[in-house]
Amino acid sequence: MSSNGSAVGQLLWSGPLCVGWRRAQEGALFHLATCLLLLGFMGGSGVYGCFYLFGFLGTGYLCCVLWGWLDACGLDIVLWSILLATACVLQLAHLVYRLREDTLPEEFELLYKTLCLPLQVPLPAYKEIVRCCEEQVSTLAMEQTYAVEGETPIDRLSLLLSGRVRVSQDGQFLHYIFPYQFMDSPEWESLHPSAEGVFQVTLTAETECSYISWPRKSLHLLLAKEQYISRLFSALLGYDISEKLYALNDKLFAKFGLRFDIRLPSLYHVLGPAAPDAGPESQKDDKDVREPAASPSPQALPTSVQQTPPSSPPPAATNPPAPPPWVRMSRPDSSVLASRTPLQSYSQVMSRGRAPLAPTLTPEL
Repeated sequence: MSSNGSAVGQLLWSGPLCVGWRRAQEGALFHLATCLLLLGFMGGSGVYGCFYLFGFLGTGYLCCVLWGWLDACGLDIVLWSILLATACVLQLAHLVYRLREDTLPEEFELLYKTLCLPLQVPLPAYKEIVRCCEEQVSTLAMEQTYAVEGETPIDRLSLLLSGRVRVSQDGQFLHYIFPYQFMDSPEWESLHPSAEGVFQVTLTAETECSYISWPRKSLHLLLAKEQYISRLFSALLGYDISEKLYALNDKLFAKFGLRFDIRLPSLYHVLGPAAPDAGPESQKDDKDVREPAASPSPQALPTSVQQTPPSSPPPAATNPPAPPPWVRMSRPDSSVLASRTPLQSYSQVMSRGRAPLAPTLTPEL
């Protein structure tokens, strides 16, 4: 230990000493290189912090190369500065490659900022979702159909990026689909992963539209593999379906002045007129609904129909006045709708082999 300590002390204190300091100062290149190195070592973290760090360091070492070649005239200074400047340039090239690899197309970048960033979805999870749809954006021309009622199979899930799509059934308008809404969320949720079905509505583009689609099998495999993505799609699809139901409810409210409960499974079946191909059960229901209208109470009749009762009781042989042949009955209350036709509506849907979530008979809105 003592010999080692004496060797270090001899090297420090007994080494060659400077005979005299140089009176001439170093040139501007040396001072510029020093300032750039100082700024470079003040860089932060992250991708852009690394850009700042290696950018200033590379420029500073390049100035050291020039200073060693022109002023210091030292080969070792030039070689070391070249080596360090090359390392900084390689680091910058690696960062640029990583940024280009992580960059998404413009449509998917906007989709992430609009739909996923407010939910704080991690970027790697979003890239898995984008990779599932193969980063392909499809388009629809004006008045081009995306799905035809009773013909198009349910084999994908699509999200509208731009434009507006009209949803109709039997030629009757239901609602619109706007950008960043799913185009076929009810059909997706109504079928089991191993089941097959067809669309019960027709989707037509009112303007030029663009959308992305996930194949049904590929998306089911991704949802089974990634639990976080499965929960994310469950929340997004549930919100999308509720928005569509509320849009229909607002339309019914604007027509009838009643706020119906969107959870009623018979809402679509009893608000509109009975279909011509309805079975005897539906005709029986119509008859049951009209029977109360055939014998209305005095309070329900208009003033022109109501008669003032005589002061003395009428004779027993006198028959009461015959009611009008038919009085148009107002639409039943939502509680009556809930207690009357859910089972019947469900049986009609299942008998046609369609998904139970989508309506079979739609009212004239």
